[in-house]
Amino acid sequence: MIAEFWDTFVAILTNNRPAFLLPVLAGLAISVGILWRIGGRLWAIIYVMMIPFLNWSFGVVPNIQFVGPWVEPSDAMFSLIFPADEPNLAGLMLHPLTLVTGLVFVIRDFVQREMGQWVLLAMAMALCWSMYYAWIVIVIASGLAFFVSEFFDWLLFTFTKMKLSKRILYSSAVATPIDTTIFLYGADLAKQMQLGADPGNTLTLANWIVFVIGKMIGAFVVSDMIRRREDAGKTDPYEDLPAQSSMI
Repeated sequence: MIAEFWDTFVAILTNNRPAFLLPVLAGLAISVGILWRIGGRLWAIIYVMMIPFLNWSFGVVPNIQFVGPWVEPSDAMFSLIFPADEPNLAGLMLHPLTLVTGLVFVIRDFVQREMGQWVLLAMAMALCWSMYYAWIVIVIASGLAFFVSEFFDWLLFTFTKMKLSKRILYSSAVATPIDTTIFLYGADLAKQMQLGADPGNTLTLANWIVFVIGKMIGAFVVSDMIRRREDAGKTDPYEDLPAQSSMI
């Protein structure tokens, strides 16, 4: 029983490469040490662990049937008049982890309070670990989504000088549809390349909608937290801090 538990633990920790156990443990220890040295504590460690996990999950965790199956009409224009004749056995598919992606917003806010601008180093560290646990195409898409989010945040801060709480919300509203599309397309492409899956396996309407909703809920939560701190005089509303990224 103990041996089975240990083997499972090693397989998870090393991504099914037990020969790399010692390097992985050493890398984790070094990562925690660096985070601790630059001010990161529990939230920073959770953040750096969560992003590789989410990137990994979009490569290996299967979609679930959200709605359906149903029957599609041969001609959508006359679907209400003529009977349907093409079965869609898959129905509407949804990746289960899209439901929790908004948590990244809230966690990143806590990390930024701990580390300030060093949160960018934590983000880079998370992407490096993602290269070990997730497919590289997903990691690239994840990184691009992050930079899209930060770019729109920089534009809003540079040219509008709006309060931090509003900037978080508005930059998320602009960037989230774009970076969500980038990330889901990368995950979709990765499954095509690695598993031979059909196009549209991850970049689905259901995934896109839930992804966007989840991240915007996270943006609302973080924006409200920052606004309360601004009103209480605990946070400078015009400080040059990057808004919470809508990337996973």
